[in-house]
Amino acid sequence: MFFNLLQPKKIYQSVFEIPFEDLQKSRIRGVIVDLDNTLTEWQNPELSQEAVDWLVKLREAGFQVCLVSNNSPRRVEEVAGKLGLPFVARAQKPRRKSFRRALEIMKTRPEETAVIGDQVFTDVLGGNRLGMYTILVPPISKKEFIGTRLVRIIERLVIERQNRGDS
Repeated sequence: MFFNLLQPKKIYQSVFEIPFEDLQKSRIRGVIVDLDNTLTEWQNPELSQEAVDWLVKLREAGFQVCLVSNNSPRRVEEVAGKLGLPFVARAQKPRRKSFRRALEIMKTRPEETAVIGDQVFTDVLGGNRLGMYTILVPPISKKEFIGTRLVRIIERLVIERQNRGDS
């Protein structure tokens, strides 16, 4: 059913709470990470030291990492370049093409790849459409694109429905 595609495998209050051991136990080798409002505020070209350290630890734990963002190539490259991370920009999530591109870059299969993001209708839906391990985190800032703010209203209704067990 469609609502199942909107259900993340796990929900954490921050990327920093995600236990790498749980990902490893689930045989995850690659991690697709959203940028805006997952790792940094929307349109902020800087990552906090905590976010940088988390990405370094993620890679040190043996995971392949790829940033996948709907934002412009210039914006995403500005962040990814500082960390030496591969990226897919103008991803048009939840379309599968960008997720497949990230899989190619990381050389992983869907069942061994996690998607971490702050949006149900882009990150979770896109990852679930390919059978990936999806993780939802709340947005780190209220500042975001106007279209995203409108979608958040529907997203809250979907999450409330899931929390009630109506899916």
